[in-house]
Amino acid sequence: MDALTISAAEASVALSIRNLSHGFIAPDGRIRPVLDGLTLEIAAGEMVSIVGRSGAGKTTLFNLISGLISPADGRIEIGAQREGGEREDGAGFVAYMLQKDLLLPWRTVLQNALLGIELRGAVTARHRANATAMLERYGLGAHLDAYPAALSGGQRQRVALTRTLLIEPSILLLDEPFSALDYETRLMLEDDVMALRSDRGINVILVTHDIEEAIAMGDRVVVLGGRPGRIVEDIPIRLTTHGRRDPANAREAPEFRAYHRRLWAALKGTAEAPETTKTPETAKMSETTVPEI
Repeated sequence: MDALTISAAEASVALSIRNLSHGFIAPDGRIRPVLDGLTLEIAAGEMVSIVGRSGAGKTTLFNLISGLISPADGRIEIGAQREGGEREDGAGFVAYMLQKDLLLPWRTVLQNALLGIELRGAVTARHRANATAMLERYGLGAHLDAYPAALSGGQRQRVALTRTLLIEPSILLLDEPFSALDYETRLMLEDDVMALRSDRGINVILVTHDIEEAIAMGDRVVVLGGRPGRIVEDIPIRLTTHGRRDPANAREAPEFRAYHRRLWAALKGTAEAPETTKTPETAKMSETTVPEI
């Protein structure tokens, strides 16, 4: 195949993870494997939910996808790539939103929303107009000059989401971003993400401990289990809804409870295996000690 030619199948893959393995050195000097031989492919425009027990490697996986850490073994390819690993222009920009909004208390709502743009370069009038329009869309138009302390939890998360989306990512990583919110606000923000995904065609990968949220939002639900973590289920989600699928009507779909039972059974079946330990001399792993995985 010519080096500049990308097949239709390749072009439709937004994220390809192949034989990914990683671990950390524990304080006693032994290797703690976290992920082992994980392979996952996500199609362009797809929203995938990831669930798993604590310690299954969900946060480590996100840190690897986002480039915060480098894998010990395996490959991660983001966006369409030419042969030789060269990335197509504009492909593969990743944004990462955490459970905490991490707004800077000394910056206004508008200034916080523009922080990601500012870190990448100069903020232009177009950037300010885009940020203002998005904040107005989220009902924050009257709070542009307010400081985070004056906002509710849901409002703060909307500012954080605006900050994340303004950098125009091709892949949006969401690590338990709504878990600390009340149920009504949580549904509203879930709907925001689903609507933006539909409107802009970005890929969304959601880590959550909430099975209902995983089903309501995802085109697929991937279950991680074991130590080191591996994929034990990869379930396509097909729900019958009236009109556009949103977090509320998704939960009312006739298929919803069956998916819930299947996922709950999968999670119960991922009893942690005894943890494998190795020495630094016998394993290629990260030298960073990271307790939260």
